[in-house]
Amino acid sequence: MLDKSDRLAFEALNSALKAAGEETRLRVLALLGESELTVSDLTDILRQSQPRMSRHLKLLAEAGLVERFREGTWAFFRLVEQGGVAAVARAILERLDPADPVIARDRERLADVRAARADAAQAYFRAHAAEWDRIRKLHVPETAVEEAIRAALADTPFRSLLDLGTGTGRMLELFGPNIERGLGLDLSLDMLAIARDRLEQTGIKHCSVRQGDLYDLPLGNDTFDVVILHQVLHFLDDGARAIKEAARVLRPGGRLLVVDFAPHEQEFLREQFAHRRLGFAPETVTHWMTASGLEPVMHRSLAPEPGSEGKIAVSLWLARDARALIASARRREVA
Repeated sequence: MLDKSDRLAFEALNSALKAAGEETRLRVLALLGESELTVSDLTDILRQSQPRMSRHLKLLAEAGLVERFREGTWAFFRLVEQGGVAAVARAILERLDPADPVIARDRERLADVRAARADAAQAYFRAHAAEWDRIRKLHVPETAVEEAIRAALADTPFRSLLDLGTGTGRMLELFGPNIERGLGLDLSLDMLAIARDRLEQTGIKHCSVRQGDLYDLPLGNDTFDVVILHQVLHFLDDGARAIKEAARVLRPGGRLLVVDFAPHEQEFLREQFAHRRLGFAPETVTHWMTASGLEPVMHRSLAPEPGSEGKIAVSLWLARDARALIASARRREVA
């Protein structure tokens, strides 16, 4: 049953259907249904000129099917997420056969684009693995961030922790003494080697690290009390997908903590350090959490100390798996 809020005026619906009813633009919609992309990404995948691709994106944006947002010198495009036109876009894409040769070929090229991005990030990690903690200290002091992380999770004890994009394994070090089981996942073998060494040096034997893809966790559903994404999302091309996968492995009542940069204009971080995104607005991560079935319970921003050289604030988002609360409410209703 169509929600009344999703109904469109004739002109709006006609405009959306006309914009989508062209071969290249339909392919663009299918790709943006998979990932946020730049004009350059789309020209690489669809083998069309940048002016032509920009024209297609302009028509899709004018019809309300896609959104454009700028970060520094880069412009990203994504499917519109709310409203009647968003419902039209979803309905169109749901009826596309993923096995269709045209769609399948585009997805293969999208995979190549993603692989190239991942290779660039991994090259950075290999070159800077030993400097990772030092780079973090260029921003809000890590001691203040860690204090805020502890405070965010202090209200409820937990036994198991999953640290996604574990890097040097610092989150496992931080919480290791107070948990029964900790696991850190990272794609970078160099970072894992450092994390493994640090865990051995500190004697935390009940925590381990291994290689894993944040988009496809090698874990079953409902397996961890707490999941942390600490300074990870800005390296990813699809933060929403990573949060959805993190939510999948939370136990009922479990918590997801995201720690990352607030929006900033330090373009050199993208050019020199493989940052995909220049921070996140509060509502962006909150929306991703809600869309993944989680209940956001906290957002906090830590500004650089006055007089320091820091230019970037750090934000924390905390969300809870609501299944335990829902089940409890239903039991009370029955009683």
